[in-house]
Amino acid sequence: MDQVIPQRPGRRWASALLATAVVALAGAGAWHFLPSGLQVSAADLQVATATRGVFLDQVVVRSTAEPAVSVLLDAVESGRVEEVFVKDGAMVVKGQQLFRLSNPQRQLDLLARQSEVAQQLSNLINLRVSYASAQSEQQRRIKEIRFELGQLEKSYTRTDGLQQRGFVSQAAGQEERDKVERKRQLLHDEQVSGETELAIKRTALEQMKRTIDNLNRGVALVGTNIDALVVRAPLTGRLTNFSLQVGESVKQSSRVGRIDDPGKFKLVGNIDQFYLDRVAVGQRGQVQIDGQTYAVKVVSTNPQVTDGRFGAELQFDTDNPTMLRAGQAVDCQLALGAATPALVLPNGGYLNDSGGTWVFVLSADGRHAERRAIRIGRRSDAQVEVLSGLAPGERVIVSSYAKFDKSQQLELSK
Repeated sequence: MDQVIPQRPGRRWASALLATAVVALAGAGAWHFLPSGLQVSAADLQVATATRGVFLDQVVVRSTAEPAVSVLLDAVESGRVEEVFVKDGAMVVKGQQLFRLSNPQRQLDLLARQSEVAQQLSNLINLRVSYASAQSEQQRRIKEIRFELGQLEKSYTRTDGLQQRGFVSQAAGQEERDKVERKRQLLHDEQVSGETELAIKRTALEQMKRTIDNLNRGVALVGTNIDALVVRAPLTGRLTNFSLQVGESVKQSSRVGRIDDPGKFKLVGNIDQFYLDRVAVGQRGQVQIDGQTYAVKVVSTNPQVTDGRFGAELQFDTDNPTMLRAGQAVDCQLALGAATPALVLPNGGYLNDSGGTWVFVLSADGRHAERRAIRIGRRSDAQVEVLSGLAPGERVIVSSYAKFDKSQQLELSK
């Protein structure tokens, strides 16, 4: 008969341990070969290598050529367009007629002012005649009083002589002396009153003259307004944005065009706000136009940020390129600092996604990418300076990280 042999306890433990080891090895192998991060197609990624090279501290400014000197044409007077002498885009010289307006109200204003001046001139003539007459009458009265005074003084002299010899009484002599004193007082009063009257008339004349001068200035002003109905070019240049038609009504202060100096241009561009603290007046750069290089410098900046960019104006060091035209787009390489050795990566959208604080670094076999913290320094349009977190030769994903969300590791598939 068969006999059941009891199993030893030690053998059961050995079998259990062996099974556990097999399961663990199988799990480890499966874990090694199974994806451990976000699945990403390698073909959709851009990869660059951190290299030790030269960091070119500059920024490329996309700018537009604009006239450095422009004069806006605003209508000084309102009116109806009667004539247009030039066309939009034409070259004009200073003082050249551009168009003519008509305004009947201005003509009526001029006639009214001229009539008022004529009336005041007539009043001035009457005042002058009155003054001359008063002056003549005063002189006549004074002459008569002086003559009478002279006669009385002679009579008093004779009477005084007779009185001293006893032929005339003392009362008669006193009477003659009183007549002389009274006539002298009359002469003084006449001179004072006459001078006062003439002074009043002179004051009236001066006031009338000032009134007429003011009226004449008013007439000149109205005349200037009438002259302004014929609009002339304030400087030599090219007429732009000019589209007036005969019969069109123009309001006062309305914009009718612009004149640009064709020989002087400036470059106006917008720069990423990242460089706001690094771009200042006086910084230099260069542009290439038709194969020629021209030096430029920053002449003004606008610190107000709009859509992540701020404005700057640049000016040519020498004469403008002859082939430059208003509105032409120009790329300007603006130097922010000297070229220095550094560990560099290409600039790209990945820096905006990560804020420049971390990147995805590829493994040696290129099958994985791990998120790693880095510290960056200066940036240009083409390069970024890496201060720490990377070693030369390491490969970094430099395309956008927008689709990676908060993944810490990427699994690259071919």
